Amino acid sequence: METRDSNQDSPLIQLNGLSKVFYTEEVETHALSDIQLSIAPGEFVSIAGPSGCGKTTMLSILGLLDSPTGGEYLLDGEPVANLTAAQRAKIRNQAIGFIFQAFNLIGDLTVYENVELPLTYRGMPGSERKERVQESLERVGMAHRVRHYPSQLSGGQQQRVAVARAMVGKPLILLADEPTGNLDSKNGNAVMELMKELHDEGATICMVTHDPRYSAVADRTVHLFDGQVVDETDPERSAHAEDLVKSGFEG
Repeated sequence: METRDSNQDSPLIQLNGLSKVFYTEEVETHALSDIQLSIAPGEFVSIAGPSGCGKTTMLSILGLLDSPTGGEYLLDGEPVANLTAAQRAKIRNQAIGFIFQAFNLIGDLTVYENVELPLTYRGMPGSERKERVQESLERVGMAHRVRHYPSQLSGGQQQRVAVARAMVGKPLILLADEPTGNLDSKNGNAVMELMKELHDEGATICMVTHDPRYSAVADRTVHLFDGQVVDETDPERSAHAEDLVKSGFEG
């Protein structure tokens, strides 16, 4: 599977009956059950729900960091079930940009080197890498910090660098796992404004959050509860309305 411009008429991500079960010696934990989800190119989707509902597990599967127990996952129209480890790694590098709660910057590398690293793995020529890195850092307002190390940056600045690293390879989709979770409200709002701007420019984003304020920024919010997608328009799910309110998802 090669990174390419997706067909705007077909989903970029399609999950059909996806499930994930974690097994121990005596217990089966159903983290995800019968997930149906479609994300179109250019869409901003938030996956929301209380702690332990399966949000991060779903994002790990979408990012090819984990595999489902059952069901089907199509990425850009192609099934991922039979991909080798090398093929998965190539897709993660070329088609998926990751933004983590803990930033996951490498402390021994400068801002420039952290953003450049994914392109280095591609074997991209140095001149093109330099142009891409500079463009990405300028986009997030961190071009003046290229020689700094992560320890010399605030949390908000580190997350901006992480966003630059995620977008430098021009991926098909950005996957963000609680991108504001380690930030105060001011820096969290700034990062969310940046995410909104990237979406307005055409980026496809899937973001996990437990904060209703930030999930409201997305085009659409998928609520998870006990490993299942809660469809508030489905009468069979109406019994979960009270649970949604308790989880902070009123309205």
